[in-house]
Amino acid sequence: MFIDYTKISVKSGKGGSGAISFWTEKYVANGGPDGGDGGKGGDVYFAVDSDANTLINFRYNKKYIAESGENGSGGNCYGKAGKDLYIKVPLGTVVKDAKTGKVVVDLSHEGQTELVLKGGKGGKGNAHFSTSTRQAPRFAQDGENGIEKEIILELKLIADVGLIGFPNVGKSTILSMVSAAKPKIANFHFTTLEPNLGVVKTELGSSFVLADIPGVIEGASEGIGLGLTFLRHIERTRLLLHVIDVAGTEGRDPVQDFNTINEELKKYSPKLSTKKQIIVANKIDVLQNKENLTRLKELAKQNGMELFEISAATNTGLKELMNYVAKVLKEIPVEDIVETEERVVYTLKEDKSEIIVKKENNIYVVTGNAIDKLIAKVNLSDNESMHYFHKSLKNLGVNERLKKLGIQEGDTVKFNSWEFEWYE
Repeated sequence: MFIDYTKISVKSGKGGSGAISFWTEKYVANGGPDGGDGGKGGDVYFAVDSDANTLINFRYNKKYIAESGENGSGGNCYGKAGKDLYIKVPLGTVVKDAKTGKVVVDLSHEGQTELVLKGGKGGKGNAHFSTSTRQAPRFAQDGENGIEKEIILELKLIADVGLIGFPNVGKSTILSMVSAAKPKIANFHFTTLEPNLGVVKTELGSSFVLADIPGVIEGASEGIGLGLTFLRHIERTRLLLHVIDVAGTEGRDPVQDFNTINEELKKYSPKLSTKKQIIVANKIDVLQNKENLTRLKELAKQNGMELFEISAATNTGLKELMNYVAKVLKEIPVEDIVETEERVVYTLKEDKSEIIVKKENNIYVVTGNAIDKLIAKVNLSDNESMHYFHKSLKNLGVNERLKKLGIQEGDTVKFNSWEFEWYE
C-alpha cells in the first residue's frame, strides 16, 4: 500500500530534576550542598531511510516520545541523558508543523538527518544555588518539559521526469514499455491509484527515473478525484511529458485536454506551470481525425514545445522520445529542492516578553514559559527558596508590571496553580 500523507504526534524527552542533597561524612557536622544536575531529555531527529518508499509504518503508530533524562543525585552525580529518538522516513519526505503548515525540514538527500525537537534541559541541583549568604539551599530545579508537536509527514516522490495527462491516455502503458515497472493497465479511468516509478535506460547509456502520476483531471487543484493526493509528486520532477490522446477515443478534444491540465497545474502551484514540457501525442495508430494532430502541432509551436507522435500500445516512437528526454535532462540543471529557507528547531524559550501579567476578577494572574521554569525551581516549604523566587520575579520585571496594574499588599497573585498574598 502506498501512503504519502500522515499526521503524527512527536515529543522530545523531559529533562531530569536536580537533586537536593548535602555532603555527609563521619565527623563532618554540616556538609555543603552536593545535589547533582538532572540529565538532558532526548532530542528528536528525522532521518532518511533509503530502504523505505512509503509512510505506511506511520499508519498505526501515531505517537513518538524521546526518552527522558534521569534525575540527579547526591555527591554531585549528574543524571544520565535520555536517548535521542530517530524517526526514519523515506527519501523525499517533507516535515511540516500541523498547526501552522510551515515546512520544518525537507528530507530530500540520501543520508540526511535533521534535528527537529530539542529535549528539555536537566534541572540544576541545589549545589548550584549555594551563595555566601545561602549556604544550605534546600531547593533544586526541575527539568524542562519536553516539547510536543503535531507533525505532518508528506512524501513527494523524487523522479527526473513525470508523465501527466488525463486518465486512460496511455501513461501506464508508456511506463511499462520503456522500463521494468509493471503498473496495472486496463481500459477504464483511474486504473492507476498510486504513482509508479521506473528507471529508463536509453541506448546511449544514460538513465533517468520516470514517474507515472495519476489523478490529474479538471478540478484536481481543488481536490476533485485524486488530484491533491498526487499533484505534490509532480513538484519534484525536472521535466514533464504531457501525454495526450490525439485520437480523441473518449470524445475529448486534445487541445482542450492540454489547456485543462495546465490550468490545474497553475492553480496548484505557479512553479509547476513553468516546468519544461514535451507534448506526447499518443494513440496515433488509431487516429482518424488528422485535424486533431494538426491543431496539437500548432499548439506546441505556439508554446515553444516539442511534440512527439507515438503509439504506446505498438511501441512506436518511444525509443526516439526517450533518447530525446535523456538529452534534454542533461541541459536542465538539478535544482536544490529543499523547500524551507530557514531550518526550524523547536526549543523551549525563556523570553521575558512572553510573560503575561493581567488582572482577572480581582486576582492578578502571571503566566509564561519563563514563569513555568522558575516555579519548577521553587520549594514552597523553604524560606530561602521563596526568597530566590521573589528575587527572580523582580529580575524578570514581574513586580514592576504588577505595580502598574495597581497591586497592593494582601492582594492575591496566581502563578499557574499557585496562589499567594502579595507582599514586598
